[in-house]
Amino acid sequence: MAQVTALYRYPVKGLSAEPLPVLGLSQAAGLAHDREYALALGTTTFDPQAPEPLDKGYFLMLRSNTTLAALSTRFDPETGWLSVVRDGHDVLRADLSTEEGRDAVERFFEDYIGPAAKGRPRLVRADGHKFTDGSVISPAFMRAVSFVNLASVRALEERNGGSLHPLRFRANIYVDGLAPWSELDWVGQEIDIGGLRFRALARTPRCAAVDVDPVTAERDTTLPRDLKRHFGHVDLGIYLEVLGDGEVRTGDRVSTPAPISGAA
Repeated sequence: MAQVTALYRYPVKGLSAEPLPVLGLSQAAGLAHDREYALALGTTTFDPQAPEPLDKGYFLMLRSNTTLAALSTRFDPETGWLSVVRDGHDVLRADLSTEEGRDAVERFFEDYIGPAAKGRPRLVRADGHKFTDGSVISPAFMRAVSFVNLASVRALEERNGGSLHPLRFRANIYVDGLAPWSELDWVGQEIDIGGLRFRALARTPRCAAVDVDPVTAERDTTLPRDLKRHFGHVDLGIYLEVLGDGEVRTGDRVSTPAPISGAA
């Protein structure tokens, strides 16, 4: 039986995962507080009053800024406070709902990232906008959640001959009990997770961000190249469109996909 083993959200694009026992999801907004904020490079123009989807290269991100992985972050949406820990020590605590708090965050990351930030990074947010990688494709992709089959991760581990932390792939929903790579054939189909319906929109192509170990913050693999060499593609995981309002919990069962009519 395939079931959910772990759930995560990423309140600030590029920063650490937050484990959750339950994800609150809606058709209109996707996963609440996921990629709600981003740290725009000093050279990036972003208007929160008229937000435009931008490629992830316009923001601080693991592909270019590996030291982000050395930070453990926590965001409380009820209070608006962001906490940042490094090597077990608190290095920042700021209220993102205030100008003073946002200023503190920007100053911290300007010093922490250095010249790669291309000036002072700006903490950005816009109502109804998410800084997901798929945002540049369509509104449906902007609101989509990411799904990883742990059996596929293990299949890659077996070919590479070493262990891989699943959080390299920064998914919202991790599932076990499926055949390796079976999820890649779900595109255009619907699945049920704990009674909530989803549509598989696309495979998730992988970039060099997955080469950064989320524990050591070191770039220690060449996974996109390895995926292509061993399996003939660079995909691991899929994007899911949320088709209703509800919750997904750890332990929830994942149904067998059923074909649907129409395009995704």
